[in-house]
Amino acid sequence: MCAFMVGVAKTGVPGLSILTVPVMVLIVGDARQSAGWMLPILCFADLFAVYYWRRHAAAGKLFSLAPWVLIGMAAGAVTLSLPERSLRPIVGTVILVMFCLYLWRRYRATDSAPAAHPLPYGVAAGFATTVANAAGPVMSLYLLSKRLPKEEFVATGAWFFFFINLVKVPIYVWQGLISRQSLVFGLMMAPAALAGALAGKWVVVRIPPKVFEGTIIALTAVSTILLFR
Repeated sequence: MCAFMVGVAKTGVPGLSILTVPVMVLIVGDARQSAGWMLPILCFADLFAVYYWRRHAAAGKLFSLAPWVLIGMAAGAVTLSLPERSLRPIVGTVILVMFCLYLWRRYRATDSAPAAHPLPYGVAAGFATTVANAAGPVMSLYLLSKRLPKEEFVATGAWFFFFINLVKVPIYVWQGLISRQSLVFGLMMAPAALAGALAGKWVVVRIPPKVFEGTIIALTAVSTILLFR
């Protein structure tokens, strides 16, 4: 289910990816290991996403963000060294903050955002993606501030996560989160991620938006709360 939702998020419903993080933590039972198990799935789905949106990316919009993202990733790498009982509530807090940002972005009255300085967005995105694979909402806010056309908005985000997830691989290897088992698991989940990517546009047009999004919000809220138990 999570692999399928990752695929759908890459081509049709970006907000859906926030649900997969707490669900994977609950399934695996370990916040650190769940991040490692999810990364190969994300990398595979990213390949499809960048091919799907290959002609629309505005990569230049990301250059000023890059150094701050790397700083955030370094902080996230250190945080991953914490014991599980300390890391799990941190992951829950990161997801909760990203979830609130997603809701604020979704239900605010306007489709534009004020100009954003890359420092806080870059550090927050780097930290959130390294610790919990959950930088989607903060990146959406940053790209929104650049006032990109819809296609460039989605494509630029796809390329950002493609490169960032590749950079995370050595960090996860260093932390012992990438193993033969996690790679085999990612390979087994690849068909589900591909099916989700192909179904992304189909899902959007055939399920009532309010029902679909309401389900995402409810499930994400419940699963995130469970991380604090």
